[in-house]
Amino acid sequence: MTDTHTKVAFVTGASRGIGRSIAIGLARFGCDVVVADLASERAALDKTAEAVTALGRRAYAKSMDVASKADVTATVTAVLAEAGRIDVLVNNAGILKPSLLQDLDEATFDAHFDVNTKGVFLMCQAVLPHMRARRFGRIVNIASVAGRKGSPTQGHYAATKAAVITLTRVFAQEVGMDGVTVNAICPGIILTEMGRNNLGSEAEVRYWTDVTALKRLGEPEDVVGPVCFFISDQADFVTGQALNVCGGLFFD
Repeated sequence: MTDTHTKVAFVTGASRGIGRSIAIGLARFGCDVVVADLASERAALDKTAEAVTALGRRAYAKSMDVASKADVTATVTAVLAEAGRIDVLVNNAGILKPSLLQDLDEATFDAHFDVNTKGVFLMCQAVLPHMRARRFGRIVNIASVAGRKGSPTQGHYAATKAAVITLTRVFAQEVGMDGVTVNAICPGIILTEMGRNNLGSEAEVRYWTDVTALKRLGEPEDVVGPVCFFISDQADFVTGQALNVCGGLFFD
C-alpha cells in the first residue's frame, strides 16, 4: 500500500510503545515524521527519531506536553515553520494508572482527562486550521476497546477513551467538507510496558491470550497497519470510524 506523495506525520507519545512503532512504521510507509513526547522522555524520543532517519526519512523531535495549550500551540507553530506542513496527526499520547473508581483521587482523574482527552482536543484544534486551509488532512486518534466496554480498575481511563471516540465522530462531521478525515483506532491488549504493567502477572497474560480469538495478545507493530490505512489514499472515503485492533477480544 503506497501513496502518491510524501506526507509529514506528527505522532504524539512517540518515545516508546505504540507511538514509537507508529512513528517508525510511518517512516517505512514513506512519511517524514515529527516525534513528540514529554521533556522527561527526551532520550528515548531521540532514539525514535534516529530510527526514522535510519529509514531515510526526515525526523523532527519535539519535547512537549499535550495537556498544555501553550506547549501544543508553540510546537505546532515550530513544526509548520520547519517542515512546511502537517498532513497527518496521530494522537497517541496517553496514560493509565489503574484504580478502583471508589478509591480514585481527583488529581489522578483530572490527569487522565488532561492527557488522554484534552490532549487530543488541543492537538486537533491546533492543526486543523492548517489542514482546512490546505483542504487536506488525516487525523488518527488512538482510543481503546476500554472506551467501548469499560473495565474494572480502568473506569477513568475508559471514560477518557470513550470521549476520544466521540470527539473523533464529531470532528469528522465538522471538518469533512474541508478534505480532512478523522478516525480512531481502538487497540485491545498490547504488550507495551504500560500493557504488561497493567496485566501484572504472567497468569493474566495467559488468561487474556486464551480468551482472544487469535490466541495471542498484540504487539505495538500490530497498530501500524491500521494507521497507515487510515492515512492512505485508499481510505479517502473513510471518516468518523473507530476500528477495533484487538485480535478478536471484543466484537462490538
